[in-house]
Amino acid sequence: MDATITDGLRWTVVCPYPRLEPERGVAALVDGEQVALFRTYDGALYAIGQRDPIAGAYVMARGIVGTRGDIPTVASPLHKQVYDLRTGECLDVPGVAVPTYRVRCRAGLVEVATPAVSRPMADVGGAR
Repeated sequence: MDATITDGLRWTVVCPYPRLEPERGVAALVDGEQVALFRTYDGALYAIGQRDPIAGAYVMARGIVGTRGDIPTVASPLHKQVYDLRTGECLDVPGVAVPTYRVRCRAGLVEVATPAVSRPMADVGGAR
C-alpha cells in the first residue's frame, strides 16, 4: 500500500473507490491497525476500528450499516450494539466507542489516515 505524509498524518491508499460497495464494510490493515471501511448510499466514506469493543472480536466490517435518524451507523454483527460511524460512539451503551479514522477519496483511491509518528528501528520494515 502506498502512503504519503501530510500535516502530521500518514495517508495510506487502501483500495479504489468503486471497490467499496454501498452499505457494505471492508476490513483493511492500515499502518498496523485493523480498520473497517464503509461507503454509504450517499457516497460518504467512514473508517472505524475493526475490533468490537464489547465482544473483543475483529468483526466490525461485517456489521449492518444503517441510520438512526440522520446518524450513519453500523451495528455489530455479534451483539447488535449500534455505533455512530462519524464519532465511533456506541448509541446503545454509554461510554463505549470504537476508534475513528480520517478517510478520503483522492484521484479515485480511498485513503485512510493514521498519525505519522517516528518508530523505533526494530519496528521499521520488520527489522529485529
